[in-house]
Amino acid sequence: MLRLSFGAALISVLAACSGGGADVEENPVVAPPPSSNYSGPPPQTDDVQAFKLNVWDNLSPSNRCGECHGNGQAPEFVNLSDINIAYAEANKIVDLERPSESRMVSKVAGGHNCWLTSDAACADTITSYITAWAGDAAGGGTTIELVAPTIRDPGDSRSFPESSALFGTTVYPLLSQYCAGCHNENSANPISPFFANDDIDSAYAAAKARINLDTPENSRFVIRLRNEFHNCWSDCGANSTEMEDAIRSFANQIPLTQVDPNLLASKSLFLTDGIVASGGGRHDTNVIALWNFKTGQGDTAFDTSGIEPAINLTLSGSYNWVGGWGIQIIDGKAQGSTSNSKKLHDLITATGEYSIEAWVAPGNVTQEGPAGIVSYSAGTTARNFTLGQTLYNYEFLNRSSETDANGEASLATPDADEIVQTALQHVVATFSPTEGRKLFVNGELVAQEQVETGGTLNDWDDTFAVVMGNEVSSDRLWQGTLRMVAIHNRTLTPEQIVQNFDVGVGEKFFMLFSISHLINLEESYVVYEVSQWDSYGYLFDKPFFINLNDQNIPDNIDIEKIRVAVNGKEVKNGQAYKNLNVNLNTTDYSTETGQTMSRLGTVIALEKGPTADEFFLTFEKIGTAENAFVEPPAPTPATPTDLPERPEIGIRDFFEIHASMSKATGISMAQTDVAQTYERVKQQLPTLTDIDFFTSAQQMGVTQLAIEYCNALVEDNTARAAYFSGFNFSSAANVAFDSQAKRDLIYDPLITNIMGSNLSTQPAVVDVKTELGSLTDTLTSCGAGCSADRTEIVVKAVCATALGSAAMLVQ
Repeated sequence: MLRLSFGAALISVLAACSGGGADVEENPVVAPPPSSNYSGPPPQTDDVQAFKLNVWDNLSPSNRCGECHGNGQAPEFVNLSDINIAYAEANKIVDLERPSESRMVSKVAGGHNCWLTSDAACADTITSYITAWAGDAAGGGTTIELVAPTIRDPGDSRSFPESSALFGTTVYPLLSQYCAGCHNENSANPISPFFANDDIDSAYAAAKARINLDTPENSRFVIRLRNEFHNCWSDCGANSTEMEDAIRSFANQIPLTQVDPNLLASKSLFLTDGIVASGGGRHDTNVIALWNFKTGQGDTAFDTSGIEPAINLTLSGSYNWVGGWGIQIIDGKAQGSTSNSKKLHDLITATGEYSIEAWVAPGNVTQEGPAGIVSYSAGTTARNFTLGQTLYNYEFLNRSSETDANGEASLATPDADEIVQTALQHVVATFSPTEGRKLFVNGELVAQEQVETGGTLNDWDDTFAVVMGNEVSSDRLWQGTLRMVAIHNRTLTPEQIVQNFDVGVGEKFFMLFSISHLINLEESYVVYEVSQWDSYGYLFDKPFFINLNDQNIPDNIDIEKIRVAVNGKEVKNGQAYKNLNVNLNTTDYSTETGQTMSRLGTVIALEKGPTADEFFLTFEKIGTAENAFVEPPAPTPATPTDLPERPEIGIRDFFEIHASMSKATGISMAQTDVAQTYERVKQQLPTLTDIDFFTSAQQMGVTQLAIEYCNALVEDNTARAAYFSGFNFSSAANVAFDSQAKRDLIYDPLITNIMGSNLSTQPAVVDVKTELGSLTDTLTSCGAGCSADRTEIVVKAVCATALGSAAMLVQ
């Protein structure tokens, strides 16, 4: 056994490793536990008092544990007559160093007397109670014990075929006939997962996680019918047998994948054989609401902070649960009740400061609004706070004495930094009355207010609701995945933010792959930190070598070219360690932390699911044994398809447009008004030079920039005199443009500088002058009654028309 701490020791290992508001609807309320009305002997110590406040008060009500374990049933950890007896009994079934491993937690996790609809949510909530009681005992760093796993050889296995054809003739007919009323994206009431879609390939992808190829009777499809009586089409028993037979027929027609006997293979593990490594070392001291999205099904995301009342969120619209803990918002939201959301108002206004912490993966960088990631609000015009996204920026709105009722002006990350990416990011928004608002992304400060005071939160409204993925008025949709959201009623320090970022998110395991038989050294393991990355893959991260027998120290053992194998075979993709070459030796090895093998991580495709996929490692060289990997022959290239003929012309991209306008007008790109306009419209300008992707919205950006360049040119007397030589800007408009010769003093410089000359493809000069002349006629139709500045306005308009035209844009 080797014990690692999620304090310094484990860190060492892993280092190697704008519309109107809408009424807020009341959702069903889960009542908080009633007050304890305790009248027995007083707590004998401060620790007994801490136990009472954090555990006993929450679990003693009769609708939780008090009915039995407070009235004589052992263990009496909520004894109703004597808190000191309850304290003594509780200590027998809790682990203050590892609260999640307490017997009290595992009992409820197994289905014993959970007061919520999810056993896991009850277990997480009790874990929070025990953690709060433990205080410093649990706060010094969660200890992880690396214990030798069950040793087994890799076995032959069945894997899902790549093609959906066999699925389509066995299981799919039942799903499409009896489940399409809900589990089809095109149904009147679509409910994820969509394993009954009209598109059989997407249905197959969604169905895999609910099919057990090795024991068909344990398939989720069968259990739902047989044990949960879900949507039976006639008799549940007969229907479940029919489904089981269909899955068995499907599985029996899939050939076994046999393990190659020549492989230098480690012993095998399932993900559940790993040692849980999740959550240790987080700073959660002041968390008042926490959503880990562990449930994986249903329409409720539970607040498992242990701080009552729990703000459980009701999911609505289109969403997906994500494997490895998470929820994907497609076109919906997750909303809490106003009464339970009041907890945030009460606990945050009491301190005057708070932090919003979220692990998010934005679905795209085109969302506007700001699109609501996490809000405590009443609609689009009234809120206490919002963490949102606008294009490449995160935005933080906070209602205070220094802002309006909508929390504006918002704090946003810098446009030029393009902070938002379509990848998993750790985002923290903090507010304090002394420093105002700050935004941190992946542990780094990316935006902050420059204020003398951040103001107070005295104007917060306690009738608002917590909502994620949207606004309560359902008109600020945010698309993406939420992996964890926590609300703290204190500001997290930069050090605490980095600490929580380093810990990461989601369910993680240390997987100890035994290699003792390959190097003739007992208790030897290659250890990976493994997590379910999403519904389609696993993250294998930062492998290290460890020997659990401190007396056996490795010396001069070569390990080369590791590959990850799943279900009897080496996987085709994601082999980040196939070039690894490491020597295990006494110099680099530590009996406490082992020896780092790689800092890399890689994603391996999920096949059967986290409880059924069997993993092992293979080596090309380990110790004195070698087995060279033979790369499969490259597939014969397919006959190239004749693609449609592509346009011979393209368009300039955003920077090329900026540079071209500067060259054509002689105005510097750094000119203040021009530079500010460019930064404002840059994200609206084309990023691709393919003309097929040009849109009208991009043309508006081009036009705005052209107008600003021409405005700068005409407003600069020296520049315009040199550019439009001989033109009289002081003449009235009806005189300045009353002849073609005068007009040509404007047209000719623009055409020469923007169009060039003697090009193989370009507009005809006469056609351009005709268009510009028509615009000039329209703008000077006021005759002698034109305003005094009309001449300059006409020149600016003609200039912008030419500069923002296809003559400049197309290349």
